[in-house]
Amino acid sequence: MTVGSQVQGLLISLKSIDATLSSLALKSDEGEAREAFHQGALKTRSVIKEIEKRKGEIEFEEPQYQQ
Repeated sequence: MTVGSQVQGLLISLKSIDATLSSLALKSDEGEAREAFHQGALKTRSVIKEIEKRKGEIEFEEPQYQQ
C-alpha cells in the first residue's frame, strides 16, 4: 500500500466521521451534546483540509504516489 493510498483511506475515514458527527448534532435533543458533536465535526473538517493539503504536497513531491 502506497503512502498516497493510505492518505486517501484516511480522508475517507475522516469524511465518514464528519458525516456521523454532523448527523448526531442534528439528531441530538440535548443542547450540550449537540454543541459537542458540532464542535467535533468542525475540528474534523479542519483536519480534513490539512490532510488534503498534505496529500497534494505528497503528490507534487512524489509523483509515484499519485493515484
